[in-house]
Amino acid sequence: MANKRTLKKGIQLICEDLFAECVAVSLYGPEANKDNAEALLPVIVKMQDDYINRISHPEPGISAKTYYQNLRDQFSAQVNEILDQINA
Repeated sequence: MANKRTLKKGIQLICEDLFAECVAVSLYGPEANKDNAEALLPVIVKMQDDYINRISHPEPGISAKTYYQNLRDQFSAQVNEILDQINA
């Protein structure tokens, strides 16, 4: 398992890229995608805050390896969902 600092930086970088992509789509994309992209901006910020907070405060009673693997899987699924919404 990577340390918490590395995991937080990775999540932050991915969220920054998603945010930049949404801004680019809202500025330069077709009119239909602008509203969708602008609606995703607060979702990305909340997602970043949620996952970084979850890294800092793991749930008791679950092994660290299982908890962080589950956290990464959930994050990846949510990122893929947001990417699908940006592309749609």
